[in-house]
Amino acid sequence: MNKTDRLLAIVLELQGRRVLRAEDLAAQFETSVRTIYRDIQALSEAGVPIIGTPGTGYSLMEGYFLPPIRFTIEEAMTLLIGTDFVEQRFDDAYRDRAVVARKKIEVTLSERVRNETSRIRKSLRLLSPGKPPASSNERENLDKIRRALFNGRKVRFHYSRKFPDSTRNRHSERTVAPYGLVHVEGAWMLVAWCDLRQDIRHFRLSRMTELIELDERFEIPEHFDLKEYTPTDDRHLRVCLRFTPDIADKVKESNYPYVEDMKEHPDGMDVVLRVRQLDELLPWVLGWGAGVIALEPESLRDRIREEAQKMLNRY
Repeated sequence: MNKTDRLLAIVLELQGRRVLRAEDLAAQFETSVRTIYRDIQALSEAGVPIIGTPGTGYSLMEGYFLPPIRFTIEEAMTLLIGTDFVEQRFDDAYRDRAVVARKKIEVTLSERVRNETSRIRKSLRLLSPGKPPASSNERENLDKIRRALFNGRKVRFHYSRKFPDSTRNRHSERTVAPYGLVHVEGAWMLVAWCDLRQDIRHFRLSRMTELIELDERFEIPEHFDLKEYTPTDDRHLRVCLRFTPDIADKVKESNYPYVEDMKEHPDGMDVVLRVRQLDELLPWVLGWGAGVIALEPESLRDRIREEAQKMLNRY
């Protein structure tokens, strides 16, 4: 890294953190502490308001901001693909902001980088993961929950969930403290502390109705980190399926989330899955038609026979 690039990188590092020691900067940029001292002096002489506190480190004067002035083609592509994703999968408010952000990013690019980025973007296309765009109800709930997260307020809603092995739905009213939003398999999920269950629960936004933001405030516990959060695995029902050789590759490419193991052999491919209940697996199994045989449990074989008989009766 040359000196000019290192000076800019130092400013950006100080901008992103409160205080950094010369030793930290030297280790990061693989140079000597003496070189960092000279860099800090050069930045100060250039008018960058760096505050040095003996025994503590360096920081930028509050309110000073230096926007990135150069993007590589790869960096610009990364940011622009991100705005494309937000446009497709977020609510209207974020969609509009993504358009504005993209225009601002493009303005900062040199003509060469802008032209090359435009060329590469035309060769890339983001497709939804096999599901239709979010319903208007889901988008509306996403917007409300996003604002509640920003305001640090609880929300209340009616929630609908199917009974296992039944066509009936169970409805309940929930008051929750929203901890975060997660995009899973094309659908939005809310991770929240549920006052009713006194524990963290997950809710599909598409199943929420009459959602309102409350005046009651909350604080996310310091120990909770959405990026590190892993829900308790309660998928204890083991299912074994055998697929014919001609569709084995398609099954592997489907990336079905409940698959635990796959083993190919001359007769095809055996797939082991773990699920909470058979109903969440049944549509996927039926979608493979005669190309799949349920080996276990016997209750799944019974369910497939029942559905096949119902289909036969309809025709």
